[in-house]
Amino acid sequence: MEIHQSAVILLLVLCVSFSTHAQPPDYIKPRYQKFLNQHFGPDMSEQDCTNAMRKKGITGADGGCKDVNTFIKANSNHIKVVCGNGGKPQGGNLFKSNQPFTVITCSLRSGLRPPRCEYGRGKKSLRYIVLGCEKGWPVHYDEGKLNL
Repeated sequence: MEIHQSAVILLLVLCVSFSTHAQPPDYIKPRYQKFLNQHFGPDMSEQDCTNAMRKKGITGADGGCKDVNTFIKANSNHIKVVCGNGGKPQGGNLFKSNQPFTVITCSLRSGLRPPRCEYGRGKKSLRYIVLGCEKGWPVHYDEGKLNL
């Protein structure tokens, strides 16, 4: 069996292309990782709020307990699509998903500062999500937009 040089070159170009598109650019990567840490929860359940918030080290802007945090129950590829053809532009860098997602919303029940933050039982719902995107990568979940 003979392998043509052009086939090998094509294969190499495809491999490089896929590997460069699989990861966000270095200047976006920290924001994307923070987004995943705070909002990616494919295995999340309503009973997991306090443990998930503690394990992930999620706090408010002032380092105190975060009042509300939403976890998206989907794989990261389905979430990322919202920043492309799976979402509708909403102005600025915001995109609203074309399809609803199951989410778990955790609300602070008691406590002011970690590790005393208690979230109790989360609320499971189906809603359209609004994401802030950078170069096709989600970097922000817009908690203020309730899209049922």
